[in-house]
Amino acid sequence: MQRTWAVTLRVWQQLSHDPRSIVLIVVMPTVLIAVFYWVYDSRPDIFAHVGPALIGLFPFTIFFLITSVTMVRERTSGTLERLMTTPLARGELIAGYTLALGLASLVQAAVTTGASMWLFGLELAQPWGVLLFATVSSVVGIALGLLASAFARTEFQAVQFMPLAIIPQFLLCGLLVPRNQMTTPLYWLSEVLPLSHLIDAFALLTTESDFGVELLIDFGVLALFSIGFLTLASLTLRRRSS
Repeated sequence: MQRTWAVTLRVWQQLSHDPRSIVLIVVMPTVLIAVFYWVYDSRPDIFAHVGPALIGLFPFTIFFLITSVTMVRERTSGTLERLMTTPLARGELIAGYTLALGLASLVQAAVTTGASMWLFGLELAQPWGVLLFATVSSVVGIALGLLASAFARTEFQAVQFMPLAIIPQFLLCGLLVPRNQMTTPLYWLSEVLPLSHLIDAFALLTTESDFGVELLIDFGVLALFSIGFLTLASLTLRRRSS
């Protein structure tokens, strides 16, 4: 556990010395929410419907990008190889990155949720639930980013995984078209994608005042996705690019 905390502290120090990452994590989601709010200024019903889902969608996307690029950079610079020559286990390294970025995502979720409610008047039945699921969303993105980084040799290749990992989920998650209106093959495909369960959860968090069984199921599914991706990332972690 001590080595995991050491990795967590190291990643935090890296983030604190990178203003661009801080802006991307903390400021950018709120800016994007603001743009969406102003675009649909004449249609507040659209903002009320889609706005909560965006609070969960942005962390998933942003942390996938940050994690995949950062891990590839660690490998290409030789830092990862040096770390792996120490007693540090692969699981401890993965856990340290996940914990550090997960804490950063909690800050992001708090800022974005607060701004959405107090600045843009977004009504949320369960603000704390939104905060929880936005953080879980980022953890899924972190885990998927760690997994994707194992198959990228350069930072540019890591970015190229984004259309493959994000866009199909965005199209099938139910944000554009309700999933129950999709053809049967697309519906069942959407069932095995984490973003679909995230959007379902945010739809409930907007209207339901109680944290019921459906939300617990969505939370459990997202947790299982996180564990699965993190396990695969640990098994496929490479010390250096070849």
